[in-house]
Amino acid sequence: MKIFVARLAGTPVFDPAGDQIGRVRDIVVSLRPTADGRLPPRVHGLVVEVQPRRRVFLSITRVRGIEAGAVVFSGQLNMRRFEQRAAETLVIGQLLDQTVVVDGIPATVYDLAMEEIRPPEWALTKVAVYRGKKRDARVLDWGDVSGFDTGQRDQGAAGLIAAFETQRAADLAGALHELPFKRRIEVAAELGDDRLADVLEELPFADQIGILGALAPSRAADVLAEMGPDDAADLLQDLPVEQASQLLSLMEPGEAAPVRRLLDYDENTAGGLMTSEPVVLPPNATVAEALANIRQRDLSPAVAAQVYVTRPPTETPTGTFLGVAHFQRLLRERPSMLLGATLDTTIDPIRPELSLHEVTSYLATYNLVAAPVIDELGRLVGAVTVDDVLDHLLPEDWRERHDT
Repeated sequence: MKIFVARLAGTPVFDPAGDQIGRVRDIVVSLRPTADGRLPPRVHGLVVEVQPRRRVFLSITRVRGIEAGAVVFSGQLNMRRFEQRAAETLVIGQLLDQTVVVDGIPATVYDLAMEEIRPPEWALTKVAVYRGKKRDARVLDWGDVSGFDTGQRDQGAAGLIAAFETQRAADLAGALHELPFKRRIEVAAELGDDRLADVLEELPFADQIGILGALAPSRAADVLAEMGPDDAADLLQDLPVEQASQLLSLMEPGEAAPVRRLLDYDENTAGGLMTSEPVVLPPNATVAEALANIRQRDLSPAVAAQVYVTRPPTETPTGTFLGVAHFQRLLRERPSMLLGATLDTTIDPIRPELSLHEVTSYLATYNLVAAPVIDELGRLVGAVTVDDVLDHLLPEDWRERHDT
C-alpha cells in the first residue's frame, strides 16, 4: 500500500489503547548515496507533535497501521524532543518543492509516496511531479527521478504550504521553526500577507525578527498591518529603532496609528498588553448586530466573549465607555433588544498604567477572560484578554521550550 506523504500532515496518532497522543508533522528519511543515486530512501520514522507543542520521534518499526485519518503505533513513545541528524532529511519540510530532473527535463516535486518494502521496512518509492507551465502531473518511480542530491538555490514552497493549508497557523509555525533558515524564508516568501501574519504571531521572537528582516521593507510593513496591533507592537519593540521607524512609516497611516499608540505604553502594563481592536458597538445597536460581530472568524475566543458598548465613535479611542455586554447574556435576549439594556455595569474598567501583576489579579478575582481599558477621559482605548496576559506571564522562550 502506497501512502502519499503530504496527505499525512496533521493525521492523528493513536497509542495501543486507542488514545490520541499527537499528530504527524513530517516523515524522516535517509537519502542513501549509491553509485547511480537511485536507491529508494529508507524511512526512519515520523515526527509527531504532542502537547505542549513538543515534536518527538516515532520509529517506523513501532507503526502498526496507517489508515485513512489515523496512525496507530505499539509500545511506548519516547518523549525526548526530536533532533534532526545530519544524515536525515524531512520529506515535507525539505523534499517538497524541490526541482528535479525527469528525462532530462526539470520538474517540481509536489508529493512523495512511501510503502512497506518488507515488515517493518518502509521506503520512499514514488515521486509526484509536475512539469512546465501546464503543470503536467506525473507519478514516477524513485529511480526515474534525479536531482534530489543537488543543492537548491530557490526551492519554492507551494507543496509544503499546501500540506498545511487546512491546519492552524500554530501548526505551520511549528513546522517553520524546525526548518533551516533558508527554507523558512522560502516558505515565508510564498505565504499570503494575512497567513504569514498569523504564522508570525505563533513563532518565537527570534524567528519573527529573522523572517521580517529577510522580507523587503514594503512587504514587511504589509505583513505587520495584517497582524493584531498588539502583536505588531510587541514585535516592533524588539527591532532596532531605525528599522521599527522605517516599517511604521511604510504602513498606511490608519493601520500604523493604533500600533503607535500601543508603543507609548510600557509592555508590562495594561496599555502594553491590550488589543486596541475589541468588538465595540453603540448602545442603540441590537443584540442581533452584536452576535453578528462576535461571529467573525478572525476573532479569538477571548476577544469574542464580550462586546464593549460606548458612545460614538466606536473605534479606539472611543466615545465615553458605558459597559460590557457578555455573549452569554446576548444569547438569552431577543435579537431586537438594544445593547444598552444588556450591559453588565458591575465590571469596573481598568487604566492603561495598571501593572501586569495587577491585571492578572483583576482577571482572576472576577473570573474574567477580558477587561476594558479606559483613559483619563473615560474613553475605551482597548481590552486586555487572558491570552494577552498568558503570553507575558510565560517565559520569553516558551514557544521554543518543548522539554519542560
